[in-house]
Amino acid sequence: MSHSIMDFLGLYFLQLALIGVPRMALSVGGRDCLRAGDTCSSDDTCSPRLRTLRQCVAGDGSVKLGPGARNQCENAMTALLSTPLHGCQCKRGMKKEKNCLSIYWSLHQSVLHGLSLVESYPYEPEERGTDYVRLASIAAESEVTTVNRCLDAAKACNIDDTCQKLRTEYVSSCIQPSARSGPCNRAKCNKALRKFFDRVPPEYTNELLFCPCTDTACAERRRQTIVPSCSYEDKEKPNCLAQLRICKADYVCRSRWAQFQHDCQPSEQSASGCKQENYGQCLLAYTGLIGSTITPNYLDNSTSNVGPWCSCAASGNHREQCSDFLTFFHDNICLKNAIQAFGNGSDVKTGASQPGVSSPATDNHSPHLATTAPGIAMETEQNILRAQIPTQVRRDGRLKI
Repeated sequence: MSHSIMDFLGLYFLQLALIGVPRMALSVGGRDCLRAGDTCSSDDTCSPRLRTLRQCVAGDGSVKLGPGARNQCENAMTALLSTPLHGCQCKRGMKKEKNCLSIYWSLHQSVLHGLSLVESYPYEPEERGTDYVRLASIAAESEVTTVNRCLDAAKACNIDDTCQKLRTEYVSSCIQPSARSGPCNRAKCNKALRKFFDRVPPEYTNELLFCPCTDTACAERRRQTIVPSCSYEDKEKPNCLAQLRICKADYVCRSRWAQFQHDCQPSEQSASGCKQENYGQCLLAYTGLIGSTITPNYLDNSTSNVGPWCSCAASGNHREQCSDFLTFFHDNICLKNAIQAFGNGSDVKTGASQPGVSSPATDNHSPHLATTAPGIAMETEQNILRAQIPTQVRRDGRLKI
């Protein structure tokens, strides 16, 4: 390993040693990245350093900064780590979410370039995802256990104003023909889907999406929840790694993918199958991907297997990396158990680990990390062998998460 690589990694770990405060401790009080950014921009010392850092993470940062770019980037990064920007977070679905996330990633993209971010993501933890809430309005109608929970979920959504309004909105957007896009305006459809899953409580969205089925008609109705003909499927399956690259170039999608990797990280050492021991958070992270370029859905109407609409057929030398990505959906014991637990009504509420706080029992012993977690497997080795300076972030915005 070259001296330049060792120097950068040494700087990184020195920073962790000096300011190695747990992620959640830094965000006590809900430190908002937008407010932290405003505070920095109005400070004569912080503002120019933030501008420098943003140039560093741009594809041609070294060209803009000229000679000595490496030192400028490292100095700006080190200085900003002692400001409110370090440890700031965003709320999923908030107004100006993309602006908030751009501030978060400006700092984290520099600090963690080439390293795994599976233990970190920008969003504040949400209490709404930690418990399963039954549909009280439907349960009150009958003392007899309902036969078709998927139909019950649709009825429950229809009598809730917010759920009914936003569901009607996304269905309308997803089936309305477009002069430019043909029979489906996918961008408009996905935007409406994200709005639905971000704003409607999970007691409605989870029942619609994870209700148990015993026949193909029910399973197909469940699969159609996110309008697969528009938001999920296409004439041909695109390459999975190409879809993931597009995702990582978008602040929102990149953040949702990081959250999904963290909250649905599998572990064979855990009784639940989840490293974070929280089924509700895993399902919340899963639904956060809906409406993105890697939108997951049921693969067919005969099983409960889920995954994005993509293929590894054209992956070439990156076939293994592509398979790792799909494996995180297809063979993820944490995700499978979370969906099954919700469907059978066991309502498992395990000890909730917060983002950035590792589970002691599985910290160094999860066999999935080497094989099924694309955030670690995908191109990490190659990138650590390159000089890890902030100005080498590529134009496509790819970040090793």
